[in-house]
Amino acid sequence: MSQPRIAFIGAGNMAASLIGGLRAQGLAADAIRASEPNAEQRARIAAEHGIQVSADNAEAIQGAEIIVLAVKPQVMKTVCQALAPSLSGNPLIVSIAAGISCASLENWLGASRAIVRCMPNTPALLREGVSGLYANANVSAAQRQQAEQLLSAVGLALWLDEEQLIDAVTAVSGSGPAYFFLLIEAMTAAGEQLGLPRATAAQLTLQTALGAARMAVASDVDAAELRRRVTSPAGTTEAAIKTFQAGGFETLVKHALDAAAQRSAELAEQLGQ
Repeated sequence: MSQPRIAFIGAGNMAASLIGGLRAQGLAADAIRASEPNAEQRARIAAEHGIQVSADNAEAIQGAEIIVLAVKPQVMKTVCQALAPSLSGNPLIVSIAAGISCASLENWLGASRAIVRCMPNTPALLREGVSGLYANANVSAAQRQQAEQLLSAVGLALWLDEEQLIDAVTAVSGSGPAYFFLLIEAMTAAGEQLGLPRATAAQLTLQTALGAARMAVASDVDAAELRRRVTSPAGTTEAAIKTFQAGGFETLVKHALDAAAQRSAELAEQLGQ
């Protein structure tokens, strides 16, 4: 990665994972600053990554070419309005806060700001995340590349042509890890009810989930074909799959993602006021 100066406003888990990813890619510690109100977290970030950390947001952004807004959505308006008078030049603003639209950020930070809105997910903490990115009209080609490099430090970064698709990204990948955790939880419980020790059922389920995900990522065919290949006619897998489908599995998944996307849109409207 090139060596832009980056400031993080908020240094919680997601910001820390981004900082760690950037440092692992070779970005110098003195190119990164962060502001964080929690003294214990400031000390932890400074010790782990060797960067300069402050309690003052305005101090952190001085000279920054990229400013990453990594605070809770509920305080974003207050943080942005307080930060606006300290902005100078044309820094790239990257928001990783759920439910905050570009229009809201422009309203709070000032018009004509270059803003990229992102929706990462929690596997970014292991640098196995995926993020949907949307850039407003003020973002240059070079700034788009900077934003992509930033989010690629913790996983896959995919561009969206329309901002409203952020709600779909939230439903599929932003909230998605919890869906898989729920399935892991249910399979572990079912395995235990079938007579397996709970620890054994958990290990079997977790390794199966990991192996299936790796197969799907590495395969040159889609998940439907992979499923067909491991489903023998009149076999055990077919019995389970037919039971899932008889219970309306696909329809239930669609309804769940629709609900998540709708809630994402509702939060954006509420938090943007």
